[in-house]
Amino acid sequence: MSIHSTAVVDPKAQLAEDVEVQPFSIIGPHVTIGAGTVVGPHCVIDGRTQIGENSRFFSGAQIGVLSQDLKHRKGLIGRTEIGDNCVLREHVTVSASTMTSYDDDHRVTSIGNGCLLMAYAHVAHDCHIGEHVVMANCASLAGHVDVEDYAVLGGLCGVHQECVVGKLAFLGGMTRITKDAPPFMIVEGNPGVCCGPNSVGLRRAGFDQEARRQVKNMYKLVYRSGLNATQALQEIEAKIPESEVRAYFVEFYRKSIRGVT
Repeated sequence: MSIHSTAVVDPKAQLAEDVEVQPFSIIGPHVTIGAGTVVGPHCVIDGRTQIGENSRFFSGAQIGVLSQDLKHRKGLIGRTEIGDNCVLREHVTVSASTMTSYDDDHRVTSIGNGCLLMAYAHVAHDCHIGEHVVMANCASLAGHVDVEDYAVLGGLCGVHQECVVGKLAFLGGMTRITKDAPPFMIVEGNPGVCCGPNSVGLRRAGFDQEARRQVKNMYKLVYRSGLNATQALQEIEAKIPESEVRAYFVEFYRKSIRGVT
């Protein structure tokens, strides 16, 4: 274990033997950090925070800090979980879950494996980020946002509380999301609008030609046919061959609470 002499690590914190903590960082008493993780200078990792292996936190990152939710009850400590192989760049902020009572102990702010959060990105309380998600500089999530696997959020994006960003969605820079962002699609603007399939992302993710064709056809039925959402989903189930892609896309729309962009 390599802990700089100016770092402050609470003796109750649990750090793997090869964790590195650089100058002037602070690690709280309820923190667990896995093997190979590097905590850069001037970072704060607090709350009931669990961090996986081989992740890296650059200077000024604030992880597991007190929720900015006014409902949080004084004296209770929220939870944060971060997976393996994540990179959180300069001054990223990740708030712990909100605790209004001891009954909220199941709540957690979570970030999956292999995520990249660029400088000044913000993840608010009770957000759930999937695996291999990229948040560019200054992208911000309000509370209770879900971001599914392989989504990309461009710089200065803002996502309204309770929204869902679907799998492999691509949000253009400075996009304002007030409804769920559909999976496999590009969304941009203020307010955000769906601009078509994320074709490049689908290819890079290994989707074959047939799967990409299905996504394109579902986009046309939902956004270009003049049908309402219920009618479009019925047409998708009638005309698009059954597949995992179709099933996930239809289910995403039907379970949406805020509605889909």
